Amino acid sequence: MNDNDISMFGADGGATATAPAPEKPASAIPYKRHGDKSIWGIFIMLCLISIIELCSASSREVAASGVYGPIMRHFVMLTAGVAIVWYLEKVHYKYFFGLAWIVAFLSIGAMLYVTMFGEIVNGARRSFSICSITIQPSEFIKISAVLVIAKIMARAQKPKGIGVRNKGIVVSACVVLAFGGVLFKQGLTNTILLMAISVAMMTIGGTELKKLLLVLGVYGLIGVGLLAVKTLKDNSAPAESAATTAVVVQDARQKDERHGTWKARMDRFFSDVPKYEEPITATNRQEMYAYMAQANGGLIGVFPGNSRETARLPLAFSDYIFAIILEDLGFIGGIALMLLYLGLLARAGVIARKCHRAFPVLLVMGMAVMIVLQALFHMAITTGTFPVSGQPLPLISKGGTSILVTSIAFGAMLSVSRTAVQNGSRQAVKEELTSLPEDMRATNPVQF
Repeated sequence: MNDNDISMFGADGGATATAPAPEKPASAIPYKRHGDKSIWGIFIMLCLISIIELCSASSREVAASGVYGPIMRHFVMLTAGVAIVWYLEKVHYKYFFGLAWIVAFLSIGAMLYVTMFGEIVNGARRSFSICSITIQPSEFIKISAVLVIAKIMARAQKPKGIGVRNKGIVVSACVVLAFGGVLFKQGLTNTILLMAISVAMMTIGGTELKKLLLVLGVYGLIGVGLLAVKTLKDNSAPAESAATTAVVVQDARQKDERHGTWKARMDRFFSDVPKYEEPITATNRQEMYAYMAQANGGLIGVFPGNSRETARLPLAFSDYIFAIILEDLGFIGGIALMLLYLGLLARAGVIARKCHRAFPVLLVMGMAVMIVLQALFHMAITTGTFPVSGQPLPLISKGGTSILVTSIAFGAMLSVSRTAVQNGSRQAVKEELTSLPEDMRATNPVQF
């Protein structure tokens, strides 16, 4: 009998039961070293496109502040975004659960501050500055909504993934309406985008169709009611002389009366006059020059740096950068960029299917939906599918707040891909379960 045989038998030669292996502590769960490579690849590709196209779209800024100023500022913001993504990738997704309400209250506080004391941009109070850095709280409102809805819907999951409790749906809808209330005066498009994100997340969370339609009905009724009140208020105003009207219009702008702007944009959008017959005026020059840029790009584009319209198109580097992309890279380049965003959503879906718990599913899908819907809204506005409105193209348009918020979203997605997707064994699932608090243990609603 050799040493190996002795280890299997006792001193009397009888068989001895093998002692079970000690259970690993929660801190010893073997998480992945890095997040999902596909998401990292999409993030890096968008950053590269951003740098190239911003160079092409910054003719106006280059003429005002030199060649390197605008590009270096944007490069610094992208570098900060990379640092945020790299840091958040290392953070366990459960910390997003704990910080959701804190981020939400800070975002609402910032929005209320902007409403009263913010800097007026294009007729509305949209931002404030901290140490020469411009902050737009409307961007943080959207990511706050994703975090809070993910937390509420995860806690409201019924046992064994059979649906979501009514309380979770009601609370989520009320939170969205509260966010929409503070966001409404800054822009109708942002409010619609917020509603779309919330409906997508409720669907992913397991909300029944009839309840989802009821939520949409409530959103619609409240929105129509607010617009009706504004219309009646405007129509009840007494007629004024031309000189007085100019003063009233200027005063209305200072008081953030956005209804007139929305109405004018809707009238232009539904006008029977073809766009090519409209004269270019101060009110429609953005969209008209954007259409010219797209027409000049054709199928394959004129190549970055050869844009003709960037010198004439206002906000070519932000709200209308997709028009410059279409001019530079053509229809094919525009479709490729759209597929890149849609690929992000598809990859988030793959990650969600591999998660075991509800919260990481809602978190990764909510962040992807937020990024992709905003990109599609920007593209639709630029190409004339939607009425004119200001909406940055995620990670590509110039804008510090938009880049930071998009980077946070990418970091959250990578955190989920690193810490929530295990090897699928029972032991891994058990270890993840024991490491989470009780209200984060709901089953994945999309895993079947």
